[in-house]
Amino acid sequence: MDFLITTLLNALTLISILMLVGLGLAISFGLMNVTNLAHGEFVTVGAFAVYFVQSMGGSFWLGLAAAPIAGAVVGCILEFAIIRHLYSRPVSTVLATWGVSLILQQGLELTFGLGAKPVTPPIEGTLDLVFTVYPAYRLILIGIAMLTLLGVILLISRTPFGLDIRTVIQNREMAEGVGINTRRTYAIAFTFGAAIAGLAGGLVAPLAIVLPQMGVNYLANAFFVVIVGGVGSIWGTLIGGLIIAVLSNGLILAGVSDIWQYIIKGLVIIVAVALDRYRLQAGART
Repeated sequence: MDFLITTLLNALTLISILMLVGLGLAISFGLMNVTNLAHGEFVTVGAFAVYFVQSMGGSFWLGLAAAPIAGAVVGCILEFAIIRHLYSRPVSTVLATWGVSLILQQGLELTFGLGAKPVTPPIEGTLDLVFTVYPAYRLILIGIAMLTLLGVILLISRTPFGLDIRTVIQNREMAEGVGINTRRTYAIAFTFGAAIAGLAGGLVAPLAIVLPQMGVNYLANAFFVVIVGGVGSIWGTLIGGLIIAVLSNGLILAGVSDIWQYIIKGLVIIVAVALDRYRLQAGART
């Protein structure tokens, strides 16, 4: 029982991390149709923000508050300088954001140096959950992630800004016709997605190896989450995170190598895309 509950909580921790990273990508890729290969670097920037604040004598919580701000600043600059000029050129967007990701990685390396950076969690101990004991910080991470998901769902579905986003996504020309500033809406949405990724980086920093290249792994898994969960679906991000986290934990427990893990995840994506296409075709026929 102890092993089972611990395994489930570990899976829930991974689900929370993947869900947060995937949420930001779900906005830029799933809703805005922007393939941003620099999204993983927003996670990295958030993690380094926490490290920097702690290295200057600040608390973890102050660093965590700075993480989404750092992600938002980088995302806002990227959208203003590059992305907004390439919305109608998807291939150019891929190449440009790939170049930005390399620049950000090298910039962080030049600024902070080589080697992993230590980030201390705010709580070191464990909590007794009757059937098992579990690190307290991981439970905090799960709670913050779930609250963030709820907040994003409410923002998209219950606010005027969320209505603007959904309107622009469904028909940009019509949105402009009714007076919605589509350029500003896209900029805010992209910056918001970057902020969520920055928050994810700040939360995962005490559990991960904080390196300039750490965002690469999270980028791949974020695309897995968004595609498996359904492109453009916020709820699908939660489902995709659940599927990928359970699959990842199961493959790790089975001792499957990293290469085979990616091959199996790729096959899962192919099946998910095929099922989604079949669903769309069936809906068109009816």
